[in-house]
Amino acid sequence: MKAVEVFELTKIYTTGFGKQTVRALNNFSIEVEDETIYGLLGPNGAGKTTLVKILLGITNLSTGSAKILGQNVSDYTIRKETGYLPENHRFPPYLSAEEVLKFVAESNGINPKSINSKIDELLEMVNMTKWKKAKVKTYSKGMMQRLGLAQSLINDPKLVFLDEPTDGVDPIGRKEIRDILARLKAEGKTIFINSHLLSEVELISDKVAILNKGNLIKEGSVDELTTSKEIYKLSFDGNVLESDIIDISSKYHLESQSENIFTAKLENSEQLNELIDALRKKKILIKSLLPQKNTLEDMFISLINESDKEVKNG
Repeated sequence: MKAVEVFELTKIYTTGFGKQTVRALNNFSIEVEDETIYGLLGPNGAGKTTLVKILLGITNLSTGSAKILGQNVSDYTIRKETGYLPENHRFPPYLSAEEVLKFVAESNGINPKSINSKIDELLEMVNMTKWKKAKVKTYSKGMMQRLGLAQSLINDPKLVFLDEPTDGVDPIGRKEIRDILARLKAEGKTIFINSHLLSEVELISDKVAILNKGNLIKEGSVDELTTSKEIYKLSFDGNVLESDIIDISSKYHLESQSENIFTAKLENSEQLNELIDALRKKKILIKSLLPQKNTLEDMFISLINESDKEVKNG
């Protein structure tokens, strides 16, 4: 069973007394596998929050279909199996962490006999035990995020939607939250992350989707999105000068990066093997050969810029 199934989903908002429309999502389709961490990326206005709200039944889709955990999103009973951490969430400042979680637990119909133990378990998980009795008004932004994560897990959901889960959290805290998400995945939960912190998504996600102006422009694993299939980094064993390989440099676009380290721009795997054969004929020993990788941020910026150009020129 897929955790999330979205097929040709379109969402159109009507503004100005019905005279204007805004297309927030356009024929959008994705599938999210069970027990994975899925990252949703895009600039402001890309349609990320709209998609999450549709999946949670907060807003309705215009056309297409959407399912979570095998059920249509219009079936409210499936909400019992989901958890949600919204962006910029707020809790009553006069409540403590314990009181917030107790209220959320009671709202979710948790067995009263198990509420206290569940609260203690979650506060320990997010490293908030010592602030159990402290008022929310004394919390930092990072502490608010931890408490928000805890409340999203109060009903032991199968599918958790997290909107900017590490926003405002210090580096140590972000590492702790990544560890929590990895643990939740190992326990069989599916995590759906909406975030602008690309470095965080890159470290934790099994698969990533990039949106721009309501359109899905790229989807794949982090490795698939960040590995350049054309550029390779070669390290040679022994002293190799540019003059030693000048006759093959132009054909394979070899460029020296430092002593005995070159890059090659190739069209396909056949050309890669031709280059290896050519180097062997010259008795040059290859120490390592690796496809070049960009960061997810580099790839994201490049894809968004290309998408914007296509829209402008189209």
